[in-house]
Amino acid sequence: MNKQELVDAVASSTGTSKSATGEAIDALIGTIITALVKGDTVQLIGFGSFGVGARAARNGRNPATGAELKIPASKTVKFIAGKAFKDAVNGHRK
Repeated sequence: MNKQELVDAVASSTGTSKSATGEAIDALIGTIITALVKGDTVQLIGFGSFGVGARAARNGRNPATGAELKIPASKTVKFIAGKAFKDAVNGHRK
């Protein structure tokens, strides 16, 4: 499912316009990104939690030449699925 299909599905299930639904989804995504940039964790009960993790600096290799290179430390986004989400995916719906 891509973003437009998500907008269509949410608009049809809520009875709102596609443009209003698209703006709401954009606002939700923007708010989550802003919170993560500030270092906050975003928890959506029944769905999961988004957070920021640290990736340490390490050595790697260029696959084309085999030359060793240094990969700098970076931040990464992590997602932990909630129990209800895991159960739904595994077919254990209530």
